[in-house]
Amino acid sequence: MTVPANRRAPLQARSLETVEAILDAASALLGRVPFDQITTSRIAEQAGISVGAVYRFFSSKQEIYDAIAVRELDLFRAEIERAFTARQLIFSPRKALGRVLDAYISFLDSHPHFRELALGRHISGRTREAQSDPATGPGGILGGLLVKKCGWKPGKALQLKIRVAAETGDRIIAFAYSQESAEARHAVLRELKEMLTRYLLR
Repeated sequence: MTVPANRRAPLQARSLETVEAILDAASALLGRVPFDQITTSRIAEQAGISVGAVYRFFSSKQEIYDAIAVRELDLFRAEIERAFTARQLIFSPRKALGRVLDAYISFLDSHPHFRELALGRHISGRTREAQSDPATGPGGILGGLLVKKCGWKPGKALQLKIRVAAETGDRIIAFAYSQESAEARHAVLRELKEMLTRYLLR
């Protein structure tokens, strides 16, 4: 897990275990408690530690939410990298975009606590900015593939393009999840895939 720069890095195994317990507790609450009812005290109680222990590593709930998001995106990125490494196929940017988007939707389905953060706009702008870099994040994963396999030039222009695609994608994915049926959701996601393909690969 990447440790956000604005909080103390755990120096001992016990400290790391405490951090993971805090993130696990907050994740569990995100899956079953209304967002506005989650407090630092409730996270501490769920983790079986004191509130002071929480504040030893996190100065606010936002830092906890950001750390959860980074942890989950690290996991997603590892899954995607394994999937593309295992594929001995001619690389197609269009197919790669589709695979990354499909994998991200599947990840959201299987990680409802992360979906609550990502689609509820509860991840800070600073963390979202970092995860839009071509080395990280769902969009960044695709950007990295395009740089590595298609010779796209890395830099601020690509980072902005990826950021715009990621921000747009998150909003439309949230709209897709608000649909009343799975069929309607899939229809919205198909439109999103086509729109992002036209924008990124034109």
